[in-house]
Amino acid sequence: MAGVAFLGLGVMGYPMAGHLVRAGHEVTVYNRTAEKAERWVAEHGGRLAATPREAARGAAFVMACVGNDDDLRDVCLGPEGAFAGMARGSIFVDHTTVSAAVTRALCASAGEAGIAFVDAPVSGGQAGAENGQLVVMCGGEEAAFERAAQIVAAYARTCRRLGQSGAGQLSKMVNQIAIAGLLQGLSEALHFAEKAGLDGRAVIEVIGGGAAGSWQMTNRYETMLDGRFDHGFAVDWMRKDLGICLAAAEETGASLPVTALVDQFYKDVQNMGGGRWDTSSLIERLRALAR
Repeated sequence: MAGVAFLGLGVMGYPMAGHLVRAGHEVTVYNRTAEKAERWVAEHGGRLAATPREAARGAAFVMACVGNDDDLRDVCLGPEGAFAGMARGSIFVDHTTVSAAVTRALCASAGEAGIAFVDAPVSGGQAGAENGQLVVMCGGEEAAFERAAQIVAAYARTCRRLGQSGAGQLSKMVNQIAIAGLLQGLSEALHFAEKAGLDGRAVIEVIGGGAAGSWQMTNRYETMLDGRFDHGFAVDWMRKDLGICLAAAEETGASLPVTALVDQFYKDVQNMGGGRWDTSSLIERLRALAR
């Protein structure tokens, strides 16, 4: 089994790194908040490193799941960054959702050091990470992907290469664009059912098996009807992702009018104090407008 470093132990990275241990890999972890890394080592074993460079030293694979473009640069670059500790021929796998531009820049920097770089953002949320059922969208050289996929299999239901560097991040943008529109539509549908005096649960039981059905409908309608949003993917993170999508749309010439509108609706949710609520909380904005 491989020596693996994992950088970033947030709600996604913490369980993902745990799956690597269960798969038999020797895992070294780094987290900006050391207490969380200490807790992970106490729970899973493995080794704790004080810097990304130390974590990466001797690892055949370095996986990262941090917050944003700046966080990713911080763990990759500089004298204490992961690239400084990685050997030629090793592979860096980035699970962070970031811009395609930073991905391509870091891929170029890694290449200069003889390191392969695979962008591999994930979908499936906290539950997918905990259950080892993530969908992983990858970009990079095929040979590096084939090697990395064997490691990623520890926490992935699907792992597929979609093109060269940046293709994984662009595919994740497609994912977030689709989710934003779906959740706004589902929110409006459930809100309409409430205002019309219908039993929302009964309606979803009927229409959920038809053309209107979706993962979001199946997994979120009950909590949406109950007004519970203390789970899942936070609005703050969705706005970060949609900002990346809208910036990429400017670069590519794509038209995303609904995405831009839903991004502003999420801003309204943030202003309601819902920055940490699940993305399905769009319905609360509609309820507030109707009061």
